[in-house]
Amino acid sequence: MKSALVHVNPGVLRRLAACSLFAGGALLVPAAQAQTPKPATAPAACPALLQHRFDRLQDEKPQSLCQYSGQVVLVVNTASFCGFTGQYEGLEALYAKYKSQGLVVLGFPANDFGRQEPGNNQAIADFCENTFGVKFPMFSKTSVVGRETNPLYKQLAQKTGETPQWNFHKYLIGRDGQTVRSYPSTLDPKDPKFVRDIERFLSTKS
Repeated sequence: MKSALVHVNPGVLRRLAACSLFAGGALLVPAAQAQTPKPATAPAACPALLQHRFDRLQDEKPQSLCQYSGQVVLVVNTASFCGFTGQYEGLEALYAKYKSQGLVVLGFPANDFGRQEPGNNQAIADFCENTFGVKFPMFSKTSVVGRETNPLYKQLAQKTGETPQWNFHKYLIGRDGQTVRSYPSTLDPKDPKFVRDIERFLSTKS
């Protein structure tokens, strides 16, 4: 049998070629026209001031302060047997009221002043919880002045030019991790001016 010679119109060939760009109903886009996916947005960098790890008071598990990046951070050196120990109540009240807006209070028990924090971590944790119902993050017993000052407090002193003079000194760190204000132990956490400072820090974007 002789094979038949079929003449195909050039226009039909062009249409067939165009159809070859489809496979299984999906359009095959030439590589040159494919869009390059946009890179994912990188997470905000942890500021140098928060690039520290401390053991949690209750179980001594290491915690990175970077988890508080972008928040307003109130750092306080605490003691269980001080004339200012009652400030735990005010600090917890601040934390409860403003934590949803981005405030975190960080407590650092220290025996640097008057030997007013003699107990071990478990004793301190029990005292804070049972006496004042403290729920804000607390860290293992440390030093905030002298040769054994922990690295966070060294940086806070460099930033503000002020070191704690007694228990319950306060440092307020802005969302940017750069702005820091220092407050003396005598300042009550409920002081209206101090509360206004916190609210102003909270209203500022990082």
